[in-house]
Amino acid sequence: MSLNSTKPLQRITLIVTSFASFLTPFIGSANNIALPSIGKDFTATAVELSWVTTSFLLSAAVFLAPFGRIADIIGRKKVFNWGLIIFAVSSFFCAFSPNISILITMRIFQGMGGALITASIMAIITSVFPREIRGKAIGIVVAAVYIGLTLGPFLGGILIKTYGWESIFLFTIPFAILSLILSLIFLKEDLSVLKKEPFDWKGSLIFSVAIVSLIYGFTKLPEINGIILTLTGVICTIIFIVFEKNQNYPVINIKLFQENKIFAYSNYTALIVYASTFATSFLLSLFLQYIKGLNPLQTGQIIIIQPVLMAAFSPLAGKLSDKINPGKVATVGIVFIIIGLLLLSFIQENSSIWFIIPLLMIFGIGYALFSSPNTNDIMSSVEKKDYGLASGAIGTMRIVGQMSSMGITTMIFSIILGNTTIKEANFSEFILGTRTILVSFTIFSFIAIYTSYKRIKFKIHDHSRSTR
Repeated sequence: MSLNSTKPLQRITLIVTSFASFLTPFIGSANNIALPSIGKDFTATAVELSWVTTSFLLSAAVFLAPFGRIADIIGRKKVFNWGLIIFAVSSFFCAFSPNISILITMRIFQGMGGALITASIMAIITSVFPREIRGKAIGIVVAAVYIGLTLGPFLGGILIKTYGWESIFLFTIPFAILSLILSLIFLKEDLSVLKKEPFDWKGSLIFSVAIVSLIYGFTKLPEINGIILTLTGVICTIIFIVFEKNQNYPVINIKLFQENKIFAYSNYTALIVYASTFATSFLLSLFLQYIKGLNPLQTGQIIIIQPVLMAAFSPLAGKLSDKINPGKVATVGIVFIIIGLLLLSFIQENSSIWFIIPLLMIFGIGYALFSSPNTNDIMSSVEKKDYGLASGAIGTMRIVGQMSSMGITTMIFSIILGNTTIKEANFSEFILGTRTILVSFTIFSFIAIYTSYKRIKFKIHDHSRSTR
């Protein structure tokens, strides 16, 4: 089939996947704004409110890799459509939850729906777009993610103020339904090459226990429960790797990490980058509100600079990665990120807003240069039969990295600040903790430079381009 004959399919695929890509980042960022209102309505504790967010992330992290493999077995379109259905239904029940326990439960199902969507989106894009224009397509989809992150706090704030917190969940339903209708009508039913392969249920169970123990345990460090859970997660991860090596049809092909260096190093890089950067927005939000005395709206107007630039530059970075080695473009992006982290680590109580704004611009450009090309490199390095697995791996690395970033932040603040609120009396300790976290992130990011650069010398395993 010629490139010209596939253009209508490519356009509709891009529209459908972009709408769907908007959903989970929007609800994630809008949910954070809604937490005070949810807490007030349900008289919820801080721990219960934290689980409104954590339950979604944990669910997504647990199901992403298995659902990616299921997509390879039964078809990516089917998994994508079921994700949209589960996401829409669970969003409806989130909005009409009678208590905090039901809301947390529905957020688990919403995370499951989000995992189904995320695990199949990049696989669909990769199967429809040829190598020479794939990066640009991935860049547009990544831009949709950043638009969701950008609009979440602002549009979510307007909806919550006008109609209540329930409205942010109801707002996502039309997008999910529209994506589903367009998918059912226009997207091709992919013919899976793995239909006769069984699904690895045992491996998926071990993987789930490992992920939950690692992520939840890490957020509880340095408490004894956190240490026990983290060690349990490490042990289960080792068991999982040994178990999967001996499986004929593994949920995660460990040999792919061993034999495909581009796939392995690109995923390792994604994990490190997300672990080194995700908490920076959280830190800046606290700094701007506690130290500089800004209100949430003013804080949001400053922090929004980063995702706006991400959304603006991601399609360009993706297109660039179609013409230049994606690993080189992604590595340049990491350099930008390191510069931003290094400069931000010099933050002081008297640092002005104009010190922060240029750094947010650097982060935005750096993230755009990294994310789309890195995703392009991962998806183009695997065979068609592994598109779902690769798509699930990308999402898993992102979420585990994000949760690790928050875990590192929580642990360092616990050591330096202790179990106390942030107030003027301990502003100096808060700044010390913030700078310690940022220095740690900077060091981790140098490891990402190594893993990102390491992959450049390897040839890409792509049917449309055999050499780099």
